[in-house]
Amino acid sequence: MTDAHRENRRLWNEWSDAFQALWNAETDTYPPPVPTPFDPDGHAATGPEFPPSAEGEAVVELGCGGGQGSVGTALAGAERVVGVDISEDQLRHARRLRDHYGADARFVQGDVTRAPLASDAFDLAFSEAAFQLVADVEAAVREARRVLRPGGTFYLAVMHPFRELIDPDDGAPRRGYHAPPRREIEIDESYDADLVAFDRTVSDLHRALTDAGFVVERLVEPEPEGGETTSEGDAAAAAEPRALLPDTLGFWARLDAR
Repeated sequence: MTDAHRENRRLWNEWSDAFQALWNAETDTYPPPVPTPFDPDGHAATGPEFPPSAEGEAVVELGCGGGQGSVGTALAGAERVVGVDISEDQLRHARRLRDHYGADARFVQGDVTRAPLASDAFDLAFSEAAFQLVADVEAAVREARRVLRPGGTFYLAVMHPFRELIDPDDGAPRRGYHAPPRREIEIDESYDADLVAFDRTVSDLHRALTDAGFVVERLVEPEPEGGETTSEGDAAAAAEPRALLPDTLGFWARLDAR
């Protein structure tokens, strides 16, 4: 277990209640949000082939957090859904969300580089906003390959590396694009742990996927909600320079059938 793994596990156990309260801030008016990348009209959609349908499929979420993606995928008709996360407290929220919706999903504690799952067990795998918190992203991608069946599809999404370059306060670059990837983020000064993130380049992530045996079929860079811009983009840039950049970078990748 790396020091980053230990620190992030501690941080998420401390932060989980506050984070999930923020995520579910509008539940007095709306049901808890459960977005899935397998929604054909959703945030990860990019043409008729992607996303593939989750209906009737076995699906795993690597780094499931509070279970929103796993529950949403179960509600989209998946035959079997398993979510894996390092944080016991995040999994407690995931199980509560599952029970709220009556969804058929199972949640297990584990490291995404050594998931407690059988090989060749799933048709689809996905991970959103988790692999940038993993020190050995190559091992995590290889693990996604291990648990997928031949011909399986993996959706990997991280915070967009271009957006992470920009300081949210003054809009200035806070690091070089090719700088060493590790950085520590203080979430709350009262917490014992900080969040440890790894800002990898687009080519780093693409290489991790192809080296593991995946064929990258599509890149996804959804425009941030409320971040529509004109060709000039002056108003958005003045208010928040990062509003001109996508929130996330996603890869749809497939394994060859063998």
